[in-house]
Amino acid sequence: MWTSEIVKVLAEKTPLPEDVIYVADDENLQNTSQTKDLAVSLFGGMPYQFGYCNGHNTKLNCLEYHRDSEFNVGPEDFVLLLAKLSDIEDGKLDTAKAKAFKVPKGVLVEVYGSTLHYSPCHADPEKGFKVLIALPKGTNVGLPKTAGKNLDDRMLFATNKWLLAHGEAPEIKDGAYEGLFGENIDIADSI
Repeated sequence: MWTSEIVKVLAEKTPLPEDVIYVADDENLQNTSQTKDLAVSLFGGMPYQFGYCNGHNTKLNCLEYHRDSEFNVGPEDFVLLLAKLSDIEDGKLDTAKAKAFKVPKGVLVEVYGSTLHYSPCHADPEKGFKVLIALPKGTNVGLPKTAGKNLDDRMLFATNKWLLAHGEAPEIKDGAYEGLFGENIDIADSI
């Protein structure tokens, strides 16, 4: 399997907190024997970063998109809550448009730039989730200065990360754009 060592490093060398942790660029994941070849296949020679999102989560809270694909794989099953970028109307998205997708352990998935996504959810509360987040280098780090004159500028939350937050999401306190309405989906009773 072309991600077996990466998955093993995720399982053995990254933390599993009770909440959620995101690390954009992890040295252990960057330096496996499979990373360079996989990154060339995924990003066609562009600079890349292999990081992780780990922990325990069952809520939607936010949806984000990048202007390119993100790739995910994990050592355990996990759930992604996804929606279509094209479903945003006037800068808002009804959370009823989001759907849950279970990703089997060891399966590499591509989350297209046209797909809204955010923190994975665990499929098993005992195991939590550990998920590779492979993106173009520099994504999710820092925040470029914008003129703030248009909706894209207001939604830009980090480099190459446009974010729509639910009013109940902790990210609202950090200045996230409130673009989700409806129920803040929680899959706890479904797993």
